[in-house]
Amino acid sequence: MSTMMLSDEQVRAAILEFLIKKGRWGAHYFPIDTLVNWMGRKVERNGKRVKACLKELARQGYILMHKRGGTASLNPALAQQIRELVSTSSPSRT
Repeated sequence: MSTMMLSDEQVRAAILEFLIKKGRWGAHYFPIDTLVNWMGRKVERNGKRVKACLKELARQGYILMHKRGGTASLNPALAQQIRELVSTSSPSRT
């Protein structure tokens, strides 16, 4: 299985795009372990980079953490900015 060479910004956009496709906004959250395992297969450096990008997205307010950091969802208050970020830096569009 091949991994893609993505910048950190593209990894963050891929995470946001994944959560958008799954419809995970607000109280509809997704397990972080599952997200890291799924994304880690497709990105260089396995899950370490994915976890770092998740923390950065949470720090920026794009992702809301639930259940003591075990799950995450998209921040519905920033829906416009999230969609713009995904459309400008998504790896599937470059």
